[in-house]
Amino acid sequence: MNTVELAPHRFAGLLAPAVDRTFRAGMLAGRDGGGAELTQRYGGVAATGFLVDLRTRLAAPGGTVDGPGFAAITRYHDPAACQRAVDKQVAYGMLYRDPDGSLCATERGTAFLTELYQVHAEVTEELWAGHDERVSRLVAALGRLLSYALVLADEEGPLGGSAFVAMAPPYEPDGTPSGVLLLNRLGTLRYHRADAHAAAWAAAGHTASSVAALPAGPERLAIELETDRRAAGPYAALSAEERLTMLADLAALPG
Repeated sequence: MNTVELAPHRFAGLLAPAVDRTFRAGMLAGRDGGGAELTQRYGGVAATGFLVDLRTRLAAPGGTVDGPGFAAITRYHDPAACQRAVDKQVAYGMLYRDPDGSLCATERGTAFLTELYQVHAEVTEELWAGHDERVSRLVAALGRLLSYALVLADEEGPLGGSAFVAMAPPYEPDGTPSGVLLLNRLGTLRYHRADAHAAAWAAAGHTASSVAALPAGPERLAIELETDRRAAGPYAALSAEERLTMLADLAALPG
């Protein structure tokens, strides 16, 4: 009988594009299914941009993203441009910025996020209709992965500038629909790989701008393989069979 060996580092490489595809499908459905209209009601992208990106942290009561975490989340963007964007969202009354650079949602920002969660609930229910068992299985697996990733992060000590630590765990109020749980857990897991990727290219002597310009070839491949190795830790929480099931479930979801 043939068996498929899917070690954590190999799984990390295979999972990343599947996670990206499913997450982007959900976010695109949210934009087209009411998110764009909602954004306009609150002042447009200039008012809401980072609230959408940081929604799973800032929607939580007292939820904040600290300065190093924000820098990690936006590591591929110009820092000055990001701060100007934050300035606008503060001026619109959507974000509050502490003197130390930490961000939190204002009352108006929180109202926007509450409505955004509702939009995502509606669109993911429609997008993934008929796949309830698959969605539930993915939600459970992702919950285990995120919990284990947080344990590993805690064991490694303070991780200043970690996008994952800044954003995990996602805010999941009682009654959050499975589709929203799936969307937001996928999004949070993407930050874990983003940190692994940043560590890999930094170890290879790159900056965010230089690695973005790096063409396909042996050097980029080496960075991707090192990213897989660094991202692999949480996947030890799943058996080989569960890893295969997770890939199959993601592949089967529409989007």
